[in-house]
Amino acid sequence: MEEKTGVIHGRFQCLHLKHMEYLLAAKKQCDRLIIGISNPDAGFIRTNIHDTNRSRPENNPFTYFERYEMIREAMMEFHVPREEFEIVPFPINTPELIFQYAPKDAVYYMSICDGWGEDKYRTLTGLGLQVEVLWNRPLEEKGTTGTEVRHLIIEGKPWAHLVPKSVYRYITEHHLDERIIRLAREAEEKQNKTK
Repeated sequence: MEEKTGVIHGRFQCLHLKHMEYLLAAKKQCDRLIIGISNPDAGFIRTNIHDTNRSRPENNPFTYFERYEMIREAMMEFHVPREEFEIVPFPINTPELIFQYAPKDAVYYMSICDGWGEDKYRTLTGLGLQVEVLWNRPLEEKGTTGTEVRHLIIEGKPWAHLVPKSVYRYITEHHLDERIIRLAREAEEKQNKTK
């Protein structure tokens, strides 16, 4: 029987338990899952009318490599064998480059919770890809977001319960929580100067 390959993508700033629900739901549908990291570096970041905050530096605190390591550790924490998943850049904002990183003949999984999700669906189907929507939920049912986790870190409130244990360990051991706070302060100072 031929191996079924799936592709899924996200920004993962930072990887939380709702992301894991999404990744594991896709993994159940295929033998091998390719996990694409969107906005892999600053050169791929574009402003989107549905979420103008998505492109701001303080909302993209982690590098591609840091997100790669967090995803790898979390997938193994959730007992997905390493040979059953790959992690690649996924330039959703420059879709003509997607096939440099991911196969065209895979099933592309995604979820839709807002206008940005609908845009991505149109982009992927416009490339002639087989796209399966895992769930289509209204924004208020989306659950935990990376924004929520980052805000809790900035406010000094508990956030460990929202992320895989390996992600919490990675962020705190590498002092990435301090980077989140610093970037938020810098953004606030910049905003105050322009007032």
